[in-house]
This record gives sequence, structure tokens and C-alpha cells, in this order.
Amino acid sequence: MQLMNRQRSQVYMFGLFVLFLAGCGKQGGMPHGGFAVSVVAAPVKEERIEEKISLVGTLVANETVEIKNQVAGVIEQIGFEEGQTVKKGQMLFMIDAHKLNATLAQTEANLSMAQTTFDRLSSLISAGAISQQEFDQAKSDLEVNKAKIDLIKAQLAETVLPASFDGVMGERKVSVGQFVEQGTTLSYLISQDPIKAEFRTPERFLGQLKEGQSIQVTVAAYPDDIFDGDVYFIDPQVEEQTRTALIKAKLPNSEGKLRQGMFANLDLLVNVRSKALTIPEEALIPKGDEVYVFAVDSESKAQIKPVKVGIRLAGKAEILEGLSAGENVIVEGYQKVGPGSPVKMKDNSSETTESNSTENSVK
Repeated sequence: MQLMNRQRSQVYMFGLFVLFLAGCGKQGGMPHGGFAVSVVAAPVKEERIEEKISLVGTLVANETVEIKNQVAGVIEQIGFEEGQTVKKGQMLFMIDAHKLNATLAQTEANLSMAQTTFDRLSSLISAGAISQQEFDQAKSDLEVNKAKIDLIKAQLAETVLPASFDGVMGERKVSVGQFVEQGTTLSYLISQDPIKAEFRTPERFLGQLKEGQSIQVTVAAYPDDIFDGDVYFIDPQVEEQTRTALIKAKLPNSEGKLRQGMFANLDLLVNVRSKALTIPEEALIPKGDEVYVFAVDSESKAQIKPVKVGIRLAGKAEILEGLSAGENVIVEGYQKVGPGSPVKMKDNSSETTESNSTENSVK
């Protein structure tokens, strides 16, 4: 019952609106059967529309590591220049290994002695000439020396610090001849091709996002360049405090223009309609929650039509329902006509483009 009452109310309001517009036409001195009113009309066009979400984010290196030494010592050699491109496995730092080599030689001598002692006591224990405790001690000394040698060899391997992947070296923080404690940051290595873009999007847009979607990035350093990329990660969680989700994308960066930490403006393409209907925004006649247009029929008469409006473009509006491609709508002069008024159309001289886009800016 409530639905029927609401429908009747809408029909009644629409009827009043039509009478109101008809009254406007009569006040303009143009009865329905009189002379044709000169109006400016424009066709309903079929165009490609790209719907985008405008976001801001930060560029992050694809891979980045701090280079820290695992053994203390004096820097003996540095194998790169700051900002240089290096290959995986290339030597970056070498720490003086003289003390470790001396310790290794000493431990190897101790191991030889321990092995000789163990072999001798092994023959004596079977004859009962020594106690089990003496034999166990000799065996323990042998194992300890073997473990020490393994440890020293591992430390020697750590005196050479190679690049763990292809990338670009950052600032060098130490010099040849400098003593460094274990865990000192010596430099950093980054890989920025491809480079990542990280941004957060409000949860209301998550239904329009999917992996593989295209993005377009601009940065202040190159305002005239557009960098294309693709979404590869959508966080399965939404942050409760901000109600946003983390989105990541990768962008090719072979020229090295994009750098970690840059502020990025991102256009995320969420929808493309290749055959969307558009009309000049001036043709829309809002009335409360409803929107109408005056269309010109085949008999050159003005007919009022309710329409459903989609996205707004620069000087245009997308029409989802109520019109068809090729129809003509009045953009100037509809105040002088009423439903059924004869009209004489003049071409709309404003130029239109074949492709449009709209953006939802998110701060």
C-alpha cells in the first residue's frame, strides 16, 4: 500500500512539473500549435568513458636492503662507487681477515693434536688401559675443535659482502681502513625496476578493484610524464581506524626516473564503458530528486523525458536511462517551450571529444 501511494505521489508531482513547464511555455507567448520556437539542440552521443579513482601514495623500491657486517674488523676493500649499478654476487665490501686466518691455522693445529690423542686413546680404551672419562674428554676435545673450524670458516666467508641482487648502490657510510663493529650499516642496495606504488583506498571502492587493474602515476619531478602500472596486491584486511585497505602496484622503471620515497598521484582505472551515452550538462533540468530533459521528436516537437544520470564529465553528463543514441535534446531555449511545443533546432556549436574520463578524488 505504501509503495502504491509513493508511486501515485511521484506521478502527481511529475504531472505538476509538466504543467509548470507548459505554463512557462505559455508565458513565453508560444502555444503548442503556434510558431516553432528556435532552440539550440545537441545529439545524444555514444562515447567511451573511463572511470577513475584519484588517490595519493608513495613509491617504494621493489627490493631494498641495508648492508651490515656480520663480523667486526677493518674495512680492507670497497668494490663500488655510490650510485653505481651492481650485479648479483659482486663484491661490495671486504673486511680484513688476517686475524681470522691466524685463528683458523691455530685451531687446525689443535684439531690435528686432538685427532692424534683420540686415535691413541681409542686403542687403549678397548684394552682397559684408560678410564672412560679420559676417553670421553679426548672425544669432546676433537668435536670442539671441529666445530671451531666450521665457525671460523663461516666468519671468513662473511668478511666478503656480495650484492644479493642486481640493483643500485646507495650512500657509502664507511671508508677503507675504518674499524667497524658487528652490525654496522655500511651502505644500502636498492632495486627500482620495477618500482612499487603503495596507497590506501577507502573501503567503498574495494568492490571496484581487482589484481591486474591498470593505474597511471604522475610525480612532481616529471609533471608531463604518465607512468603506467598494474595492481598486484590488495590487502585482505581493512584498517579499522581509517577504514582503508592497502593497495600495491608495480610500474616499469627502466629509465630510473621513479625513485623510492617519491610522492605519487595515482589514477586507478576502475571501469570502462565503450558505448556510454552523453549529453551536454546544460540540457539537464533538475526537479527535486528527479532530472528531466526536453527531447525533440521526429515531428520537431519538444517532449519532456525523465532521465537517470550517471557520472558527470567536463561539461557533459552520462545518461544511464531515458534516452537513446541519436536523439536530440534541447540545451538552450527549453524555458520557452512546453510538452508538445513545435521547435526549430539550431546546431550546438560546442565541440565534444570522443573519449572522456572522470575521477573521484580521494584525500
